[in-house]
Amino acid sequence: MKMALKRVPIDSVCTRISTGGTPLRANSRFWEDGIIPWFKTGELKDWYLENAEERITEEGFTNSAAKYFPPNTVLMAMYGDGRTITSLGILRNEATTNQACCAMVADPQKCHFLYLFYALKYHRHELLQLVVAGAQRNLSTGIIRNFRITSHPLPVQQRILETLSAYDDLIENNRRRIALLEKAARLLYEEWFVRLRFPGHEHTRIANGTPHGWERKPLNAICPDLREAANPADLDASTPYIGLEHMPRRSITLNEWGRADEVTSTKLRFKSGDILFGKIRPYFHKVGFALTDGVASSDAIVLRPVAECFHGFALLTVSSDWFVTVVSKTAKEGSKMPRADWNLMEQHQILVPPHSILLALQETVVPILEQLRTLSFTNQKLRAARDLLLPRLMSGAIAV
Repeated sequence: MKMALKRVPIDSVCTRISTGGTPLRANSRFWEDGIIPWFKTGELKDWYLENAEERITEEGFTNSAAKYFPPNTVLMAMYGDGRTITSLGILRNEATTNQACCAMVADPQKCHFLYLFYALKYHRHELLQLVVAGAQRNLSTGIIRNFRITSHPLPVQQRILETLSAYDDLIENNRRRIALLEKAARLLYEEWFVRLRFPGHEHTRIANGTPHGWERKPLNAICPDLREAANPADLDASTPYIGLEHMPRRSITLNEWGRADEVTSTKLRFKSGDILFGKIRPYFHKVGFALTDGVASSDAIVLRPVAECFHGFALLTVSSDWFVTVVSKTAKEGSKMPRADWNLMEQHQILVPPHSILLALQETVVPILEQLRTLSFTNQKLRAARDLLLPRLMSGAIAV
């Protein structure tokens, strides 16, 4: 008969378990020009964390409950809905967090940090059963400290991780390829449409910054806003849903999404290829193209070019640094955070090239976008295969 695996409290395999803190929002000195990465629960995507959406200053750190956590610290969301709570992340570098994140530093003599990460994923369903319902669903640090995870000796942990790393390495390699492809597309856009070194520029007369044959048009002339509302009650539960929490910062590939049954308020429909622009705090630079049909948060603007020839140009324009900066400067100040103002965005003048240049751009960009799509779906399949293998490895059903 197979023996039951040993389980030990999380506290027994960690050298530190703590929460972070939030500097006072009203004090701009705690936030403006911040240099210390500060992560929130919405940023925990069950993998490594590198670029925090917000940063705090040394003064903000000193005058709050924020704490430094070292690289390889495992974070868990202690608050939120069923989609957010118990989500995980691993700090790639030293950083701070808000008070809704539980930070766990694994003791290398007892537990590899990646093993702790995967053990928490394996036991996630059990952790969700311990969530305390109230004004806000939550897990306390006490519950997390005392929660018992499956324990394997370090050599077995290492073999489990070696098996899973075959998938993780492929996923990480594809992520790097996605980043390089996006960088190539951005550099091409900057070369042609910012520096105006487009094909044939040597023989094109430029007057007042406008090449001959080019026109200045408002954004809505090439890429209008779509506002097709969708009632969640009318949607299939499995319909892809993209909220701001799914949109990566400074990446044009929207390769994460949830399900329509996770939302209750009215959403906006989008189609594969449509461009989504995150309205809240536009300086977070959440702009990209959808890989599938679905519905989006009303905190996103859904854009669809008027013709296919404008797609690459519109996507790279509205996701460019200069355009995001313009939108950020004209954002409306909401009760808590600035929001992009579409009434101003749609009237912003864009320097539009002739049809021949648009087609030349499409010929180059379309293959890049297709590669981004292929790599993203490949990573989804790899993650699914890895997550199917994980419980069998942790339970000992597969010997290592």
